[in-house]
Amino acid sequence: MIPAPEFASFSPPRRILMGPGPSDVYPEVLAAQAKPTLGHLDPLFIGMMDELRSLLQYAFQTENPMTLAVSAPGSAGMETCFVNLLEPGDTVLVCRNGVFGERMRQNVERCGATAIVLDFPWGEPVDPAKVEAALQQHPEVHFLAFVHAETSTGALSDAQALCTLAQRYDCLSIVDAVTSLGGVELLVDAWGIDAIYSGSQKCLSCVPGLSPVSFSPRAVARMQNRSRPVQSWFLDQSLVMGYWSGEGKRSYHHTAPVNALYALHESLRLLAKEGLEQAWQRHAVMHQELKAGLEALGLSFVVDEAHRLPQLNSIWIPAGVNDAEVRSRLLQDYNLEIGAGLGDLAGKAWRIGLMGYGAKRENIVLCLKALEQVLTR
Repeated sequence: MIPAPEFASFSPPRRILMGPGPSDVYPEVLAAQAKPTLGHLDPLFIGMMDELRSLLQYAFQTENPMTLAVSAPGSAGMETCFVNLLEPGDTVLVCRNGVFGERMRQNVERCGATAIVLDFPWGEPVDPAKVEAALQQHPEVHFLAFVHAETSTGALSDAQALCTLAQRYDCLSIVDAVTSLGGVELLVDAWGIDAIYSGSQKCLSCVPGLSPVSFSPRAVARMQNRSRPVQSWFLDQSLVMGYWSGEGKRSYHHTAPVNALYALHESLRLLAKEGLEQAWQRHAVMHQELKAGLEALGLSFVVDEAHRLPQLNSIWIPAGVNDAEVRSRLLQDYNLEIGAGLGDLAGKAWRIGLMGYGAKRENIVLCLKALEQVLTR
């Protein structure tokens, strides 16, 4: 037999997470995850799930009955939206202004659908005027997919304007809100969003591994009238909703991540206690404080202020500065994590997160002091 390995219990240090995610987790959320595990069909757990759905509806600002948490991270939330809505032969207008717009394109093609890609410069938002021109040029399009808050650049697009266009041209909208939920204004019903997904580990300051999603009645009707089964059994919402909804006994679909859902319930409860508008305002105020300090250090932003995410700040790396060495020093000397650039911004920019529990003054003070000292050295 192979001998049993011997390891000590894993004891991670206390990091300050100011990258693009995961963010610092609320202490109450960590404590919630340590509560006793219940069976996933236990009546008490089912009652908690009902509360969780109401909390998600509040966070998304929607009355959509099909609002739930996918038992996997935000990337699975993305795939959930695409595989349930798309069939071979469908055509989707995909707006690409960063890494995650490109992932949308890949999802479209894996569904056997056709992606018409509309590109925008990295660091810039999606331009509604160009989207409308593309919709006029391509009447075969029946889906509009875009990223509300592009995590790879820190650019915020006008979801309300884009979803208005989708409705005007008889399209269903598919929206990536992984980094926007809880950090900036997001009004699913008022803006007419049809399918939306997010992640637990960004502005909700929950543990990674869950993806809140919501589908409008129009999107649900589309799913109910499919000509063929959803290609993914696990992500098929017609099966999952038998577990998340219904009176009395619910059907078994999969073993839910019970303790992770405790954690999401607690993080959403804290968001509701603070209030959505107050949370949005806190992120905006903290961004202004970070902005003032970064500019005092001579650092500049990738995204123009009018389209900049307060919770995800991309800044240009100064000439002659070693990207990896700076991030390594911050981690080793200050237990502070900031993010590297992705895609076109790899090696050119840092991404500094101010998300959820981490959007607070003491983190900003530490980040600015650490950056100043490391860059000076």
